[in-house]
Amino acid sequence: MHAVEILALDDVVPFDLSAPLQVFDWARLPDGRRPYRVRVCAGSPEVRGDGLVLRVDRGLDALRSADTVIVPGCNPATGPTSPAALDALREAAAAGTRIASVCSGAFVLAEAGLLDGLPATTHWAAAAELARRYPEIDVRPDVLYVDNGQIITSAGAAAALDMCLHLVRRDHGSAVAADSARRAVVPLEREGGQAQFIVHEHPPVPRGSALEPVLEWIGDHLADEITVGTLAARAGMSERTFGRRFREQTGTTPLRWLLAARVRRAQYLLESGDLPVERVARQAGFGSPTAFRERFRQVVGTSPQAYRTAFRGRSTEPSGPGGQTASGSSPSPLGAAPASSRASAAATASSTVAAPVSAHSA
Repeated sequence: MHAVEILALDDVVPFDLSAPLQVFDWARLPDGRRPYRVRVCAGSPEVRGDGLVLRVDRGLDALRSADTVIVPGCNPATGPTSPAALDALREAAAAGTRIASVCSGAFVLAEAGLLDGLPATTHWAAAAELARRYPEIDVRPDVLYVDNGQIITSAGAAAALDMCLHLVRRDHGSAVAADSARRAVVPLEREGGQAQFIVHEHPPVPRGSALEPVLEWIGDHLADEITVGTLAARAGMSERTFGRRFREQTGTTPLRWLLAARVRRAQYLLESGDLPVERVARQAGFGSPTAFRERFRQVVGTSPQAYRTAFRGRSTEPSGPGGQTASGSSPSPLGAAPASSRASAAATASSTVAAPVSAHSA
């Protein structure tokens, strides 16, 4: 029987602990046998959690006999992980034990040095901090989980279910994983291999900079056709000088800044109203519904319709065909997508990433 040990650290997030506990415990082989023995261990007899105290009768030495170790997320304010727990994780990794983290549990694996040189994920809200603290990690904030073989990391909250079902499928095949998904009342595969729903905030406006009036003007005219030439003229600069100054003051290009602003406007419209996707595309400044769908999926990781359904719980998008990007000799609006579709995301031999792949527009 495959031994799964869930390592409970101080200020553990209860959901992050219970999700793998339930998914692995509910798994059944075709003959009805349990393929996993799931237990909880800790570095002390009592562990604090959000609103609860766990009494744990298994210590860190339990990791030595584990086939899989799961590290749930913890409150970020907890502080450094105990040296004993980090040593136990390093020892388990050296012995070839499979180790997976849920949400902010990735910080514990990073602290132990187990993610160095690897792609990894965590909750999207903590991804920038993970990348800042551990620059040697290839942090991927827009995926549900990353499987490097021995080391696996998942994103926040419900992504733990996706990762655990993936591991069940890896161990025992799709039929057993599908049965586990039914028992957990969750889909085995999320639609489109969807990415985390990341809130793309309005790009920052550098206060007091020479570009501040131009950037504020963009925010008021997102629905208009905007080119680099238009912005450079408003700033009283040549296009080359404007592009250089823009990167110096914002850290990105005019194209990327405008695309982020338009996607955030579209997210707000999808979350807060019932406008058809065609009108959302126009009000956010995309050249056509086709361009909008492609750019939105590229940045957010799912289609506008799937995004709206997840946040509003109902469908409002018309089923008719979307318009095509107009062609002509005038400059292309910033943020407009090319008409050709992109190739599916490439898989690598060393890691499996649950990420969105290019698909037919919704």
